[in-house]
Amino acid sequence: MWKPPRRRKRVLHVSRFSHYRSFAFAYSCSSSVNTVDWPGFSSCVIRKQRSITVHKVSLSCAGALMIGYITLHTPTPVSVWAIVMGGQGVLIPFVGLLLVLTGVSAQRCAVINVVQESDSSYAAEFKSQSETPSVGFDVVFTFDHPVTSVTNRNGHSEMINETHVRMYEDYLLVETGAYVHFSFEVFHSGGSQPEVTAVDLNGQDACDGSLTWATEAPYTNPCQATGRGPYDYEQALCMSFLFYEAQRSGVLPPDQRVKPWRWDSALHDGADVGHDLTGGYYDAGDHVKFGFPMASTTTVLAWGLIDFPMGYEQTGQTEYGRAAVKWATDYFLKAHTAEYELYGQVGKGLIDHAFWCRPEDMLMDRPAYKIDREHPGKTFVSGVVEDAAHSFIYNTGTELACETAAALAAASMVFKGVDDEYSAELLRVAKELYAFGDEYRMEYHFSIPDVMDFYRDWSGYGDELVWGALWLYRATGEEEYLGKAQKAWDEFGMGYEIGGFGWDDKSAAVYALGSKLDPGNPQYAVALTEFLRHIREDLPYTPGGLVFINKWGSNRHAANAAFLALWATKYGDHSGGENLVWAVSQIDFILGAAGHSFVVGFGEDPPLRAHHRSASCPSPPDSCAQNNWGYEQPGPNPHILYGGIVGGPSENGDWEDDRSDYVRNEVACDYNAGYTGALAAIIEMKN
Repeated sequence: MWKPPRRRKRVLHVSRFSHYRSFAFAYSCSSSVNTVDWPGFSSCVIRKQRSITVHKVSLSCAGALMIGYITLHTPTPVSVWAIVMGGQGVLIPFVGLLLVLTGVSAQRCAVINVVQESDSSYAAEFKSQSETPSVGFDVVFTFDHPVTSVTNRNGHSEMINETHVRMYEDYLLVETGAYVHFSFEVFHSGGSQPEVTAVDLNGQDACDGSLTWATEAPYTNPCQATGRGPYDYEQALCMSFLFYEAQRSGVLPPDQRVKPWRWDSALHDGADVGHDLTGGYYDAGDHVKFGFPMASTTTVLAWGLIDFPMGYEQTGQTEYGRAAVKWATDYFLKAHTAEYELYGQVGKGLIDHAFWCRPEDMLMDRPAYKIDREHPGKTFVSGVVEDAAHSFIYNTGTELACETAAALAAASMVFKGVDDEYSAELLRVAKELYAFGDEYRMEYHFSIPDVMDFYRDWSGYGDELVWGALWLYRATGEEEYLGKAQKAWDEFGMGYEIGGFGWDDKSAAVYALGSKLDPGNPQYAVALTEFLRHIREDLPYTPGGLVFINKWGSNRHAANAAFLALWATKYGDHSGGENLVWAVSQIDFILGAAGHSFVVGFGEDPPLRAHHRSASCPSPPDSCAQNNWGYEQPGPNPHILYGGIVGGPSENGDWEDDRSDYVRNEVACDYNAGYTGALAAIIEMKN
């Protein structure tokens, strides 16, 4: 069973050493041990439960301390946790490395500043940056002489023994790079003043003050302008893939371009269920990983790469496009943990949305939710959800399984001939997931109730059954899937839906793909033609010329329809060129024809305050959370979220660059999906 990386429990001070290096330690002597002829130590216990044989040991007792020098043979630096006394097998923890050298007095840690002294006490301040986030702080001081008590003026204190004191505070959010700063007072019996000679801060060695967060300069936008007009489609396409890099979760790859304000995050995803669910994309301006819209995004990104390949090739974006698809499909392969099991969400919506901070600083629970056929649930019978007293009880989600199958099948085509082994694995899992969704039919919000307020599939799962089958037919050529597509088409009365195209409703995309894969069947082409006519002619437009389909992401809906119009232009247009002209006008609106750009970092007067947590947070050590700075501050976001499309205007054309407006000024992965393919299509057709 997979377990996430665990932060070391701070039970002792950590010492770094390397190949054949001697180091010193000190430990309280037993009253019965006062000679150097102590039985030798047999090994050192170090991180990852490994042990290394001690090469040489010398010991002596000086007053209350046993002072030792140990030489170890190890090819790489390690962290000492404890030593094992030979013969007796006694584990003795390293509660403090004092760096004691004969004749040399102990040094006060650099992070301690003494501000006032008396004969039997002194007041001091501790200040250190933290390289890792935490809720609260937990600090252990090691003193070179006994203390009688220590008080923490900004939290709590606890005496471990006369030379070790714990200072802690349980509720303060310590962000990456933030300073932990508190005042304390030390009391002692007089004589030599006890100095703090070792500090453990939340499992980090903080004594020498080397815990720092080096803030790098913002990266330079690698997407250079081409100078082509009226709008630079090539630069916009390049920047769209930068946006997807900014949305990445998990361990970021060496070739990550969006930095330094993005780094590894959510490394414990899946820990609660014993699976590695790291990776994938954060959905929008938040940090939930919603599997359903992520799968839809992936299918559409792959579709663009497949059907407009020259648009990507001519701009050098093919590899970036593949990387964007693979970041999602790698995650889907992890999320498919058994034949009839798929994890469809990581993170709880309302908890996540209450946290406005960097994804790298997330410390709240991020539960994982799945669909499967084993857990008690409800059965969907004749359009009514009923207690399944006399039927098989399962916890599935047809639209989630079938959309993920579509994404993997489409991606298998993207990687065919590039990485055939990976392509074959994607296709194998796609088949399993489609079979799962088809066999055990139920709407996925019954299995993952948290999506009800975010990504419930309001159109039902009929479109995903057809959509997934068509992509499997295209990827495999197996007639079985074309038959399944037709069966689902008939069962759910497809062909009459002429609304938009998005993560919820794929009907219009079904019309397009089916017209190519089943050209002898007029149902697809007829429905596609009517859909595009309806979108062009029957729907309202904003004053600037954007077709207004839905207020939630109006730019997204227009761009998705434009992608289908451009697709129809290449693969069987019957509009006399109207689709091409109309589609270009919609993309031009987004790029700046409205008088300003709706794409972050692109064109004239682009959005500066997109509703996006990570982009709105300053680089460490500055705080995003303090006084809710990232959300409340009126200025531009500190980081440019290149390529992200914001939601777009209302029907009357109103739009404001307002960070708090999650309807019109938020970004999302699915907002960029059809737009990306549309840009590639325009580039291909113009060239």
